[in-house]
Amino acid sequence: MSDFKKIDAYLEKNFDHSLEELKRYVSQPSISAQNLGLKECALMVKEMLEKRGFKSQIMDTDGAPVVFGERKGKSSRTLLIYNHYDVQPPEPLELWESPPFEPEIRAGKMYGRGVSDDKSHLTSRLFALDAILDAEGDLPCNIKFIVEGEEETSSVHLHDFIRDNLSLLKADACIWEFGGVDHRDMPMQYLGLRGICYVELSVESLGTDVHSGLGGSIFPNAAWRLVWALNSLKGPDERILIPGFYDDVIPPSARDRELMDKLPDVADEYKTRYGVKDFIKGLKGGTDLKIEEVFTPTCTICGLTSGYQGPGSKTVQPARASAKVDFRLVPAQKPEDILKKLRHHFDAQGFSDVQIDYLGGEPAARTDPDDPFIKIVVDTSTEIYETPMEIVPMVGGSGPSYPFVHDLGLPVATMGLGYPDTRAHAPNENIRLDLYLKHAKHMARVVKEFAK
Repeated sequence: MSDFKKIDAYLEKNFDHSLEELKRYVSQPSISAQNLGLKECALMVKEMLEKRGFKSQIMDTDGAPVVFGERKGKSSRTLLIYNHYDVQPPEPLELWESPPFEPEIRAGKMYGRGVSDDKSHLTSRLFALDAILDAEGDLPCNIKFIVEGEEETSSVHLHDFIRDNLSLLKADACIWEFGGVDHRDMPMQYLGLRGICYVELSVESLGTDVHSGLGGSIFPNAAWRLVWALNSLKGPDERILIPGFYDDVIPPSARDRELMDKLPDVADEYKTRYGVKDFIKGLKGGTDLKIEEVFTPTCTICGLTSGYQGPGSKTVQPARASAKVDFRLVPAQKPEDILKKLRHHFDAQGFSDVQIDYLGGEPAARTDPDDPFIKIVVDTSTEIYETPMEIVPMVGGSGPSYPFVHDLGLPVATMGLGYPDTRAHAPNENIRLDLYLKHAKHMARVVKEFAK
């Protein structure tokens, strides 16, 4: 048998055993937003790493602990693997078909909170290493794991942790937490993440809610006050009105456009999947839509709360109003700069009473599409998926990749087992079992090729 035949045979024979490990992992709640089960889950990660011969430690931060593990290999090259063990809250619970922390397999899929984001990615990668160790007795290169517990709450303490541990985390390349296939089952290589600046805006105009018949004509209304403040942020043409907001924006390069041109038109798929009737800004589809989706910064109202919202009527003048707003940032924009510009804008517009609470953020980060490590990850996918990965220069979401790219100086590649209907962050989160096995096989090939 060739090395990969032995490795693949091991993966196929021990597939159910790996799924049982994943079930145990998913069964441990680890909700960072509620500080629930994080230490217990960190200990579970440490034990899983030690089971594979990794020298592991749980390292404290000012928030959730970080699990670090390292095992030496035959080559001097070092691969850093980033994952997170925290998950989103499972609510609304009534929409789950099976309990979120009692993982269940149905029709070729496993369901459970965190099974896709991000617990299956860790166990499938460990499964790949099991197969290599079974076939060869040792790892072909040095491998380090960094597994954090605050990714779902903006990785508030990860940046400082990395900067304080540059020597410990030194490596030659990094595999990111997620990846997967698109709606065509085509494996995708996502090379960049937008940044984010997430804030809560609030106005308090009265000491208590008041009868609207008493206060409607003479008292300030917190809800109207906040609506007017929000209205100052963006015009009907969708352009953000904060002075200097676009100053640092770097437009897509010719290489970016070339890569985007090669990707399929997503207009019809988005309309079908999300019920979109028309795109904003007069966009119709094609490369313009794909470019606009990821290379233009945003200002999004994510939530808006004030007054009475229950059934029937309640004539009340609300004392307080709040909104959660995120700004998705493109390369060179910095969340701290956007925060200052937002405060200055509100003050200049007469809204100094609008309070801004910064809930977290991070800058955008990208990896060169022509980096040799990216070529390894892309090319080794062909045997597994019968096609090389398609390269996406940047995606619209955000994550803590900035310190990996800019402080550690690493090329960061995505690969994984996600697919469009994985329902991460939503009820009935799931993975496809066929993609779990494919990811383990792909991971084994990346590790061996990288070691060369």
